[in-house]
Amino acid sequence: MVGILGAFLFLFLGWRFYSLRRADAALLARTGKIDQEMSRLRAKRQELDRFFAQQEGAHLQERAKFITAVIEARSFNWTEMFMDLERILPEGVHVLRIEPRLEKGSVSVKFVVGAKGQEAKDKLLKAFEESSSFSEVVLLSEQFPKQPGVDPLTIEFSAVYSGT
Repeated sequence: MVGILGAFLFLFLGWRFYSLRRADAALLARTGKIDQEMSRLRAKRQELDRFFAQQEGAHLQERAKFITAVIEARSFNWTEMFMDLERILPEGVHVLRIEPRLEKGSVSVKFVVGAKGQEAKDKLLKAFEESSSFSEVVLLSEQFPKQPGVDPLTIEFSAVYSGT
């Protein structure tokens, strides 16, 4: 009885060992194929890096970046941004200078505005902070020019326009 049980155990463990060896061999074969593919892809990447490092390839990259920037700038809805700006500006504040800069689907805008006073400035900053279109409002400077005929307060700040 012990011999028969030992034989069954031997056959079971032998079969288990054989299947594990076969699975191990299949895994090693797949790993080898993946390593070969990775080596082939690394060589291809090095070849492409060498190609784009050449002066002609670098020139093509610069041109592609320029064209991409032009396409992004044209696809951005500038009219909508200015309409949102018009809705946000409170009474007593007017824009003196705008410097927009397109960055990955949103626009970083630096504003210089003239305000009639501190109250108008506070309303302006609050309106920008509560706006769903503008975010990351940062006050850069404020000046109180003493020249006659000039706004009593000049404010410089930046904000990010997301267009939502």
